[in-house]
Amino acid sequence: MNNTFIQISSSLTELVSLTPNLLMMQAAETVDAAKEAFLNASNIWMMVCTALVFIMNLGFASVEAGFSQTKNTVNILFKNAITPVLGILMYALMGFNLMYPGFGDTPGWFGFAGWSLVLPENGNTSAYAASGGYTYYTDFLFQAMFAATTATIVSGAVAERIKFSAYLIFTVVFVGVIYPIMGSWHWGAGVVASWGFHDFAGSTLVHSVGGWGALAGIILLGARKGKFVDGKVHTFPASNMALGTIGVFILWLGWFGFNGGSVLSSDPGMTSLVLVNTTLGACAGAMGAFILALILNKTYDYGMVLNGILAGLVGITAGADVVTPMEAIIIGLIAGLLVVLAVKALDALKLDDVVGAVPVHLVCGIWATLATGIFGEGMDVVAQIKGIAVYGAAAFGGSFIIFTALKYTMGIRVSEQEEIEGLDKYEHGIDAYTTSK
Repeated sequence: MNNTFIQISSSLTELVSLTPNLLMMQAAETVDAAKEAFLNASNIWMMVCTALVFIMNLGFASVEAGFSQTKNTVNILFKNAITPVLGILMYALMGFNLMYPGFGDTPGWFGFAGWSLVLPENGNTSAYAASGGYTYYTDFLFQAMFAATTATIVSGAVAERIKFSAYLIFTVVFVGVIYPIMGSWHWGAGVVASWGFHDFAGSTLVHSVGGWGALAGIILLGARKGKFVDGKVHTFPASNMALGTIGVFILWLGWFGFNGGSVLSSDPGMTSLVLVNTTLGACAGAMGAFILALILNKTYDYGMVLNGILAGLVGITAGADVVTPMEAIIIGLIAGLLVVLAVKALDALKLDDVVGAVPVHLVCGIWATLATGIFGEGMDVVAQIKGIAVYGAAAFGGSFIIFTALKYTMGIRVSEQEEIEGLDKYEHGIDAYTTSK
């Protein structure tokens, strides 16, 4: 009996001693499984967002083609088709490694991690990203879409009079060098990030940078023939408002990926907040533009409402993660008012922006960044102002230099005859629309 009792006691003692180890092993396995599940869910969400941002290229193409004249439609579509092609290739070749050079503990102004894409040792695991939410290749592709979008902003502003070849060269340099270097200052953990500057999804890094490039372009190109005559502003007829409408709603849809993907994971709480704020900002922007345009123009200005939607989207992009839904409405409403005033200001200054890219992306991008400092919890307004100033000087200065170099070498503007008869005929040899005789 005693022997049996001793054996049972020994077995129980051994079991008790093993139980903590077993529990620890099971806990570790559970944690690993949870990490893997979160990685899979987040990586899928990031790839969906990547696709949504990619389809924004179609939105920009539709808006620009719809708002410009029929005789330049192929030219507009061609630029919007070739921009993501060039942008993604340049970003893969050098841009990604310029934007994320790995500054380490010493934030810098410039760094370069090497040519092309090289999968790091932990690139396909949750150890790659700080959030554990995506892999190296997903990270590249998502960021590449942002790079291409930045150059697309310039396309609409300089439409109907820029040489196609000049635009291509500008895009290569802008996306391959200027944008990623400036992106490294904040998203690449560079100097601007160390100031406490906050730009969640790119109101400054994407929209204002593109807007500054657009402003440099329209200054050096000059206005289209007949735009400003005898002190009056002549409005050229839009080729297809239905196409423009489709483009705006494609962009709105794409913005769910633009902002939603910037959470950098499938975190349910933060993703939901960001998407709600994005939607409310767009709606409020539309109403702000609608009301002010009605007061100033004494008409229901549909074009202003469409730009108001985009203004509200740009306006909420910098702080969508740090403001409340009610604050998002205020920010979007003010963005809608600003876009109307900015269009009026450009006309007064005789600056010709075909689609309103400067009012939407530059003016509202600046407001968005400032509003983040005003409304965002724990944000630093001074840091926001410093960031706006630095990015403005660099983006406008860099773009102005590129356009100036092109202007005095190969030229950036088509001939008067080409402009009058249409770029489709002279640059591409085809018409966008045909009619049977």
